[in-house]
Amino acid sequence: MGEIERIKRLVSYYKKIYGTNNPFEIADHLGILYQIGNCKHEGCYMFLKNHRYIFLSNRLSGVELKVVMAHELAHAIFDRKENCYFIRNKTLLLNSKTEHRANHFAAHLLIDDDLLEYYEDFTREQFCNCTGFPKELIELRLKQKMQGVN
Repeated sequence: MGEIERIKRLVSYYKKIYGTNNPFEIADHLGILYQIGNCKHEGCYMFLKNHRYIFLSNRLSGVELKVVMAHELAHAIFDRKENCYFIRNKTLLLNSKTEHRANHFAAHLLIDDDLLEYYEDFTREQFCNCTGFPKELIELRLKQKMQGVN
């Protein structure tokens, strides 16, 4: 099984078992602590004293907050003992394995097949404007769908 398929199955499992795609609710169920406050970066994941923490910037809007939380949640799940920082206009474009995996996780968690189907006749720009999701995340999810990785 490939990395994307593993991510897809894990996201599907969390959605089914917890009945939500909300990254904050999933973090609550997994015992991952998070705090919104005055952060230097948009978000970061840290493993401190055997606990998983996500710190989010209070400068983020509702949808931005969800995107960054979903991305950092992936780090908390896959990269438990690494510290990871979300930097706007950089993290979604990075090619490192950990950032790439976190982006795929966020894309699958937040943009499901129903949402893709609903916006299939929209341009990518319209999709972005209507949902508030970053273009890079939408393009990543659309690329996966075209490759048959729903």
